[in-house]
Amino acid sequence: MRAIVGVFAVWVTTAATAPYVGRVLLDNQEAAYVGRVLLDPPTPGLESTRPAYVAENRTDATAELPRATVDTSEVKLTGRTIHVTAGEDFQAALDQAKPGDSILLDPGQTYRGPFQLPKKDGDGWILIGSAASRGLPAPGHRVDPSHKPLMAKLVSSRDTVIAADPAAHHYRFVGIEIAPADGTFLYSLVQLGDDESKAEKLPHHIIFDRCYLHGDPAKGTRRGIAMNSRDTAVVNSYLSDFKEVGADSQAIAAWNGAGPFKIANNYLEAAGENVMFGGADPSIPDLVPSDIEVTRNHMSKPLGWRMADPSFQGAAWTVKNLFELKNARRVLVDGNLFENNWAHAQNGFAILFTPRNQKGGAPWSVVEDVTFSNNVVRHAGAGLNILGRDDNQASRQTRRILIRNNVFVDVGGRWGGNGRLFQLLDGTSGVVIDHNTASQTGGIVFGGDHAPHDRFVFQNNAMPDNHAGFVGSGTAAGKSTIDRYFPDAVIRGNAFVGGNAADYPVDNFFPASVEAVKRYAGQTADRRPPGADLRQIPVNLNESE
Repeated sequence: MRAIVGVFAVWVTTAATAPYVGRVLLDNQEAAYVGRVLLDPPTPGLESTRPAYVAENRTDATAELPRATVDTSEVKLTGRTIHVTAGEDFQAALDQAKPGDSILLDPGQTYRGPFQLPKKDGDGWILIGSAASRGLPAPGHRVDPSHKPLMAKLVSSRDTVIAADPAAHHYRFVGIEIAPADGTFLYSLVQLGDDESKAEKLPHHIIFDRCYLHGDPAKGTRRGIAMNSRDTAVVNSYLSDFKEVGADSQAIAAWNGAGPFKIANNYLEAAGENVMFGGADPSIPDLVPSDIEVTRNHMSKPLGWRMADPSFQGAAWTVKNLFELKNARRVLVDGNLFENNWAHAQNGFAILFTPRNQKGGAPWSVVEDVTFSNNVVRHAGAGLNILGRDDNQASRQTRRILIRNNVFVDVGGRWGGNGRLFQLLDGTSGVVIDHNTASQTGGIVFGGDHAPHDRFVFQNNAMPDNHAGFVGSGTAAGKSTIDRYFPDAVIRGNAFVGGNAADYPVDNFFPASVEAVKRYAGQTADRRPPGADLRQIPVNLNESE
């Protein structure tokens, strides 16, 4: 069966496959090359001897999935219900609330901050919600701006709208709108942690569920949530209008938070990086944000922010990328839609895995154990950029990256950039690119201009060759680039549409057209057609499974 996505075909296999249940499945043939990626429980006692974010010296080439997850299931509260009407003191209610209490605010009413989340004794949850929350979409379903009348609104004209005391914990927001006061620019709407020097001082167990966070439509806002915390989740929510001229902006960013983090089933909109981990040196020694789940989100930039678009709104907000990891470990990015990214303040790559020791104070910075699977990336100047080491400061090496079963559509062309699908620079280790489908205007893989890459696997993919399949600085396209930059690579089972067999190792396919890809079904090592299996990619990204 054939499905058309944009201008390229994706072949949907009909053979039965095992369900995706907390692991990335690789068959026996694949395992011989890249191993199996399983979500194993942590070693007993490990968490009591060292924090989960401390670096490990693993040497195998298998990307490890998150060891921990944030539990966002609803908890029945047995304490008081504190009803704060318009004009009453919401901060006093926060101060007086005890674990197990619910604070209900009036829908359609505005409460002016800033507000502070105090640290409480005990480990019971405190709910902050709208008195009309029963009218919201059911748990697991995303809100959007149309639900604003059912929400209470928190605003501030200075500082942040919500900030958390050190070690504040167990707050759950449901059905709340959070925004700057009209005509106000804020740096962050929600500030969870900042410059704490010990992980135990970080805020933790904080959840935003079915909330609407947005910047000022004219002034912008730099950041929605500064997530420098532990055990934090943003789910089923809508974050938009985070933008700034001359500086980076994000819907969600974390640089001094330990994790685990869950970002699931949200709409996330920002000009700079829609979501970013890293970007500033952590003040906690050896900290790498870890155990991160980014699933079933829609990350986008409005075309009205693009100067070349007829709908341009007049402000040249600083545009960079859709998702960036600068310091992160054990990350699952699965089932997301990434769209609308053009060359502006960066070169148009939609996704970046680029370790950065930002100001030189964090040489332990690293991007490792990342699984990027079952995503759609479309309407972008270029695809995915992976940097082996920080090229400005000392960092650790990027390693164990799995890019599997993704669809890249409409990459390059009118979106600016070089139209490259994958760019690997400065000596990565253990990058595996498997069963992806793409339509791009530039080359397939660019190998860089410095150190070669080891343990590189490129198999079972389908995309146009464009007469520039594998290229690198100082080398001709094809085998000379592979020999120079990917000396021990496994490159097999790929359908290079319009390619030349002389440019590639044996055991690849060179159909003259997209329609001819189907004839290679059953000829790859795993007996599946080259390219992505659409059955594993969420059909409706606006709803929870």
